Amino acid sequence: MKTHVKALVVGGGAVGTSIAYHLASAGWDDVMLLERDELTSGSTWHAAGLLPLFNMGYATSHIHDYSVKFYKTLEAETGLNAGFSVVGNLRMAQTDARMDEYMLYAATAETVGIPHEWLTPAEIKARWPLVRTEDLKGAIFHPTDGYINPADVTMAMAKGARQRGVVIERKWQVDGYAWTGSEWQVSVTKMVEKGGNLVPSEETAVITAEHVVTATGNHAQRTAKLLGIKIPAIPVEHQYIVTEPDPALVEWRKTNGEHPVLRDADAKWYVREERGGWILGPYEYGAPACFEYSVPESFRADLFPLDLERIEEEYMSMIHRLPSSETVGLKDDYNGPICYTPDGNPLVGPAPGLRNMWLAEGFSFGITAAGGTGYYLAQMMVAGEAEIDMASLDPKRYGADWMTTEYAARKNEECYSHVFILHHPDEEREACRPLRTAPAYDRQKALGAQFGCVNGWERPNYYGPVGAPDSFDHDSRSFRRGGWWDYAKAEAEAIRQTAGIIDATAFAKHVVKGPGAAAFLDWFTTNKLPKVGRINLTYALTGAGTTRTEYTIMREEEDRFVLISAGGWHAYDRDNLLKAVADKEPEFGRIEVEDWTTRFGVFALAGPNSRAILAELIRDADPETALSNKRFPWLSLRKIELEMCPVVAVRVAYTGELGWELHHPIEMSRYLWDRLMAVGAKHGLKPVGARAQNWLRQEKSYRAFGTELGRDATPLEAGLDRFVDLDKAFHGKDAMLATGIRSKCVTLLIDGPADADPWGREALLLDGEKIGRLTSGGYSVAFGKQIGMGYVRPDLAVVGTKLKLRMFRELWDAVVVEDSPYDPQNAVIRVDG
Repeated sequence: MKTHVKALVVGGGAVGTSIAYHLASAGWDDVMLLERDELTSGSTWHAAGLLPLFNMGYATSHIHDYSVKFYKTLEAETGLNAGFSVVGNLRMAQTDARMDEYMLYAATAETVGIPHEWLTPAEIKARWPLVRTEDLKGAIFHPTDGYINPADVTMAMAKGARQRGVVIERKWQVDGYAWTGSEWQVSVTKMVEKGGNLVPSEETAVITAEHVVTATGNHAQRTAKLLGIKIPAIPVEHQYIVTEPDPALVEWRKTNGEHPVLRDADAKWYVREERGGWILGPYEYGAPACFEYSVPESFRADLFPLDLERIEEEYMSMIHRLPSSETVGLKDDYNGPICYTPDGNPLVGPAPGLRNMWLAEGFSFGITAAGGTGYYLAQMMVAGEAEIDMASLDPKRYGADWMTTEYAARKNEECYSHVFILHHPDEEREACRPLRTAPAYDRQKALGAQFGCVNGWERPNYYGPVGAPDSFDHDSRSFRRGGWWDYAKAEAEAIRQTAGIIDATAFAKHVVKGPGAAAFLDWFTTNKLPKVGRINLTYALTGAGTTRTEYTIMREEEDRFVLISAGGWHAYDRDNLLKAVADKEPEFGRIEVEDWTTRFGVFALAGPNSRAILAELIRDADPETALSNKRFPWLSLRKIELEMCPVVAVRVAYTGELGWELHHPIEMSRYLWDRLMAVGAKHGLKPVGARAQNWLRQEKSYRAFGTELGRDATPLEAGLDRFVDLDKAFHGKDAMLATGIRSKCVTLLIDGPADADPWGREALLLDGEKIGRLTSGGYSVAFGKQIGMGYVRPDLAVVGTKLKLRMFRELWDAVVVEDSPYDPQNAVIRVDG
């Protein structure tokens, strides 16, 4: 066995073999794959092999699309038939809301280029007469996908990998990882058969690898312990049954091709043909998590006992949808572990805190995702970044400071049961909540706050009527304008007309200080550093020159800075910052980083009356001028006292109004909230949630990380030239300039439907040709119509360009407007008093 390789892939399922294949395809000629048992012996062997293209996520849709296309090429390359049955996938809808969900999904599909068709109940019945359709509203059909044999496609990828020089070693278990400072030393043990079990032998070895990728599936918790990190990938039991041949299906097949895969989302199941019968795969409530801490040594390619009572409802609904299946007996049953994550998306990318360690864990749809994961992860490893933004799948989206085994297990059970629920864009799932709460949480809840969850934090989305049910009330959610819409509109109007207060405590806050801090940050970010007492908006780039993070930098002293970034990306930003500091400290001098996220609360106070509210609370020798432009100009910070609360006040507002961010000791949050609300009552102060803020920031064309800003676009493509100082050297600069301008970020006003707003997933078209896509969407209270931001071809990023936006299968007028269409001269923000 080789003992030194460039890349070691751990795990021989579909995901691991795909990664090895694609690393070799990308040019790495020294790759090894280790499997502790036999290839496909994990979840791969008992997977149903479905290849659904349907996914709401942009990155995941690209991954699935690549897989479906890639698998069709394997036989020509390797001579092995991957067992791909391109039968299509019919996803049926029993309700209008479900059809709305499919139409929203189709927006993502169109931007990715995934083919799909719309069918009426009559058209379904004409093509597939075995399906009962009288209670359906319609369906979406994917003609290019279907199902595949998981073992066959894995073996085909393994052969393709070997043909490219990959070494595959079976029956070797990893027992330890040690980082030497430049490479990994991986301790492994030969596994042998003994009494039907797989046990360690006395044969051991150490493999040195520059890079390691873990694709260990159900063994992710063991991997986490070996690496000393947390990985919220825990399996959930998934069962499916196989029927005896259905005579009606056998007869239909005599004159027709194979039956398409069926999905009745409202009934929570999929069905596909299998040797003249049917496979039913339900996603029922009550499926338990398993292997929460480790997989028993005795568990190999094993299954759990079937729990038919748990899936009785889904079984009866299959009989309803396929009446001919009622008299067909059961032939086989499977109940095996399938790994999940709390949001259902896999964990793909660099491991937190570790160098050259890559994770590919938590695949609940591993066969569908395997091909694309290998392709895009190989790009990240070989080229430094993928061609699509993979941040939504980054393993660090669950911070180690709050994510626990209990949390992951319970959320993964919830995720399993939610596979076929209506996935509203304003969806908020209730398991394991509330967990992280800011001090004013109870105050806000008493005011009718309906909370969302960001990085574990409870954050008000909007404020409904006092005494209303929590945000988990499905009646208040919709694919159009949900029950929350009028409340969010009133909140947005309050900030434009009087004043609003937003709890921004979840902001990530890092103090960077020391003799090397200024030089480091000057290299680390794109903009000029602010002077003492001032702030700047700036960006940290990837090595590919795209946007890694957005920061507001507050300079408190010459060598002391506070970096504020999005709360949802706390662990992601911290990991990148600490790794960069470790790399550059020898060059720039001592640099200290302190995480103050949970030490300080933040309230954003904004609106025409915000100065008047603060004036009643500020304690100053000259309170009349304390908040004036002369003493407290825009984009500056000051330490002030608001009655008994010390505050670092920052003259900035993400809503585009006169306003301040009030950073304060978190233990004083309730006191400060109460005082602001009491004084603000006569000034029209209203508590405001994240949804109204999202609308308002679009009126100012403020880009947001995770939507307009990401690892697939440079700051120049995002239209942020004014925050990029090309007269200095900074990380990623040369790559950014070499990339050029492939597309441009624009703001659009939209004349859309009367009952809906765009969600930021929709395609933009010109003369029927797709020329861009929205990344954000909503409603503008300033203009009384829909608003959105997105990317278009550079030649179309001109004010006045008229485009079309597709919503609910119809085209609506959209026009490119100037950046910051509301108050483009920033007169409102700078108003004196």
